[in-house]
Amino acid sequence: MKAAIMHGFNRELTIEEIELGGPRAGEVLVNLKASGVCHSDWHALKGDWGDYGLPLVLGHEGAGMVQEVGAGVTAVKPGDHVILAWRTNCGICEMCQHGWPNLCTAPPSTGQRGTVGGEPLHRFTDTGTFATHTVVPESAPVVMPKEIPFAQAALIGCGVMTGYGAAVNTARVRAGSTVAVFGCGGVGLNCIQGARVAGAEMIIAVDLRDNKLELGRRFGATHTVNAADNDPVEAILELTGGEGVHYAFEAIGVASAPYSQSVRCTRRRGTTVWVGHAPLNTAVQFDARDLFFERTVIGSFYGSARTHVDFLRILALYREGKLMLDELVSRQLPLERVNDAFASLAEGDVARSVLIMD
Repeated sequence: MKAAIMHGFNRELTIEEIELGGPRAGEVLVNLKASGVCHSDWHALKGDWGDYGLPLVLGHEGAGMVQEVGAGVTAVKPGDHVILAWRTNCGICEMCQHGWPNLCTAPPSTGQRGTVGGEPLHRFTDTGTFATHTVVPESAPVVMPKEIPFAQAALIGCGVMTGYGAAVNTARVRAGSTVAVFGCGGVGLNCIQGARVAGAEMIIAVDLRDNKLELGRRFGATHTVNAADNDPVEAILELTGGEGVHYAFEAIGVASAPYSQSVRCTRRRGTTVWVGHAPLNTAVQFDARDLFFERTVIGSFYGSARTHVDFLRILALYREGKLMLDELVSRQLPLERVNDAFASLAEGDVARSVLIMD
């Protein structure tokens, strides 16, 4: 088994042999075939979200094949092709019982697992998909049809679910409505196509880069605003006849300005959904009166996912040609080129790089 190992913040990852051991009771050993390289991994690499322990295997968008199951596992079997959900659930806490398993208060965990060079190994979000293998709780893998490509399937595990789910599950975008999406990265593009699938009439993509705005159009945006050249709030108000949009999504998670802009661009009783996972201690300021006309601001965690339902719905939409996955895969790279994938992410010239393990 091998993995890309993080030994410190803002340092290149190194490819090293790891030891994981077999699955224990209630666990599944997965032979990973593909992993997306997500902004969340980059945040962790930069230290934006604190310390996850070192040495660390990053990665949380994974797909592969079940290699072995532990005692008591019945949901999957060896040979199954699976997408990994990085957020597991217990099924019995208050959040799970109310139908919000993404907010589970006692998610099953495999804990600190394995070694590298004799040191205890840590894995990002208990998943660590920048590797040839991983061990996860039984609730993490979702069985998929074997004809689905692993590279496309891996992206459902985070970026697709997070963006699509924010539009369809969290906001419940209505047909004929108007939408603004701040950020045309992997998550923002899926907010856009989630709104498109839901039947939004106008979808305004906002970004600082023209190439990202062009991607936004490919995924369903009807209008674009380059925030480097225009005040996005003013531009959105102009496009909507001064009313503002019904729904706005912040899908950047880097700086505070888009968070406040996403509130101010909505109309009366408009809904703003904060999807981007900001660095620790990111303060957001806006006038309290901005909410007086019954605007709503809500966070979206993992697209309000019910993974064993939503992953399969997303796959059905993909197979019907209604949801784009092929176009999200900008490049496929071997695991050994993980640092090149991060460089492309930093440059903003990809929708998603995907690491291929074989």
